[in-house]
Amino acid sequence: MSDPQLRARRPGAPAPHPRGPGPRAAAALRAAAPALAVYAAVRALGLLVLRLVAHSSGKDPLTRLNGRWDSVWYQRIAENGYGYTVTLPDGALHSDLAFFPLLPALERGLSEVTPLTLGGAGLLVAWTAGLLAAWGIFAVGAHLHGRRTGVVLAALWGVYPTAFVQSMAYTETLFTALAAWALYAVLKARWLVAGALCVLAGLTRPSAAALIAALAITAAVTLVRECRAGHGIGPVLGRNARMLAGVALAPLGWLAYVVFVAVREGSPVAYFDVQAQWGNNIDGGRALAAFIAGLPLPAALGLCAALGLLGWLVVLCVRQRQPLPLLVYGIAIVVISLIGAGYFGSRPRLMMPAFPLLLPPALALVRLRTAGAAAVLAVLACASAAYGAWTLLGAGPP
Repeated sequence: MSDPQLRARRPGAPAPHPRGPGPRAAAALRAAAPALAVYAAVRALGLLVLRLVAHSSGKDPLTRLNGRWDSVWYQRIAENGYGYTVTLPDGALHSDLAFFPLLPALERGLSEVTPLTLGGAGLLVAWTAGLLAAWGIFAVGAHLHGRRTGVVLAALWGVYPTAFVQSMAYTETLFTALAAWALYAVLKARWLVAGALCVLAGLTRPSAAALIAALAITAAVTLVRECRAGHGIGPVLGRNARMLAGVALAPLGWLAYVVFVAVREGSPVAYFDVQAQWGNNIDGGRALAAFIAGLPLPAALGLCAALGLLGWLVVLCVRQRQPLPLLVYGIAIVVISLIGAGYFGSRPRLMMPAFPLLLPPALALVRLRTAGAAAVLAVLACASAAYGAWTLLGAGPP
């Protein structure tokens, strides 16, 4: 027979690569199954510990996940649209325009087609997005360093100190899922897919600016390198038309929301005014320095040590020559999180989407035997679960 698909395979020959988007997706899901299983297990542990501790203290664990802090703002937007403003005792205004629209839109859509409440819909979105984020993180790690690294990388993201937020009706998992798959698309040179995912990320969180920068800087460096190699500008632009289209597409979601707020409020800088009213304006790190200076000496030294560890991770990422889009994205997320004037307690949560920073420890764990790596992850999972229960059952927001 001449048709190669009808020929018998030689013993030991590799199976044919699955064709079509359906088989490819199924094969990718099978490859990611260990990572998803480990991620689901560590998040389930966190929920179990929260339930046990909450039950012992007479508190409702579900309320801690979808009925407090930012989750309430998202549900109010989902129910009534934008237009709610709170006046604080000091006269400051907190407008719901500070919150981006994709999560409340998904909450409203799900609650209308299912029996779920808005809070339940928010949890379904967050938990589903958490699995998609773990899958995307695995895909990036496996693409760069093999499947074992991908599994460990996804597990480390699941045991991040503030990973309890991944179980809340917040936007962190949704944004991380979109960012991880957008970066994976860039690594695979699928620029239009990356740009479209970036549009959705720009409707999810303001930190989409880091993802937009990653795409733009990577494209700029690619064009400069090709021009320096002696190729004419015309052929270079023609050969990279999809890349340029993806980069042009990337900021449209974020820009659309900024324009929406500007038109609604009648001011071109209304979005930035709204964020400043929430204390989320950029101050170059002065608020962080003042916060450290106001701490008792042991706490200040501990925080400085944590920031030093963060800086060391960034240096390791650079020394390990991470691909440029991952490097730009991870560093930009960290910078955006540290130079704002907002509530300090939320900054570890804001840095959680910077999963490329976990690649150095993931590679270190991969070099251990399986039992050793599993033991380390188990200890981290228990610590993360305990810290999550303690934080969620406390008074302050995460």
